[in-house]
Amino acid sequence: MPSLQIVIISPALAKANNGNWQTAQRWARLLRQHYQVCIAAKWDGKRCDAMIALHARRSADSIAAFAAAQPESPLVVVLTGTDLYRDIQTDANAQRSLQLATQLVVLQASGRQELTAGLRTKTQVIYQSTRTLKAVAPVIPAIPATPATRRHLNITMIGHLRDEKDPAAFMRAAHLVQSVQARLIHIGGALEPALGRLAAQTEQQESRYRWLGSLPHAATRQRLKRSHLMVICSRMEGGANVIIEAIASGVPILASNIPGNRGMLGDDYSGYFPLGDSQELARLIDRSIADPAFYALLQKQCAARAPLFSTEREKTALLQLMDNLLHI
Repeated sequence: MPSLQIVIISPALAKANNGNWQTAQRWARLLRQHYQVCIAAKWDGKRCDAMIALHARRSADSIAAFAAAQPESPLVVVLTGTDLYRDIQTDANAQRSLQLATQLVVLQASGRQELTAGLRTKTQVIYQSTRTLKAVAPVIPAIPATPATRRHLNITMIGHLRDEKDPAAFMRAAHLVQSVQARLIHIGGALEPALGRLAAQTEQQESRYRWLGSLPHAATRQRLKRSHLMVICSRMEGGANVIIEAIASGVPILASNIPGNRGMLGDDYSGYFPLGDSQELARLIDRSIADPAFYALLQKQCAARAPLFSTEREKTALLQLMDNLLHI
């Protein structure tokens, strides 16, 4: 029976159903084979052997309290997209979290570039995984000989409606896509009411756009598996789970050209569009439908990234990190 105790601090718990919660839940499962693990939104002050805190700014109080109460205990801070590409530049609490951490973790390779040279020496990259992705790349589905015979092709965006995800870019693209087969499907709750109103308005104005709201994770995965493409329009990302799940499902990706997405998909990926450029996004959607060779290229490039996101790779890196910090 494991005796050492690790607390994972996640500002978002199950109800939020977002990337931070998915990371916390998965890491707890991977670590429980060797450690006692609990997940909490805030540290309760009870002694434990180590802390893993997601989000340098939002978990700053727990990070500071743990560092003060147990300065000898390992403290791992996992940096999110809003940490790396916004908060650590200006927020004093986030900056303090970086200094207090025994170890920093970023979830894609580009994340280390946002840190000072001194902080990079205590920073490790751990790519995330999904349960359905094995250690080898998924089989690339065959391109239909006559894709035009398919009545509808779902182009799916998964992400709650908030400014960081730039859902408005996806909505604007719905008006610009030319292919009659394209159906732009948006899954995510309206965390910002104005964006929810915009989604409802877009749905009324544009028959090819549907906003499904927030769905359970399993239902979302099924929708994704049946998609022609997955779109991620984000302004900032620490290491998007939806990219991994799309790759696991054999679904190619169109992604905003930001460091967080490049760190996941690689600098040479062919499915990038400039941040906020709905016209280019629409053009790429149309091209993926009209040009089977382009679609096959996106599939091939995504499959080539799959080994980075295997469960065994993530588990090994995570256990090595905690075992080394706890001197096991």
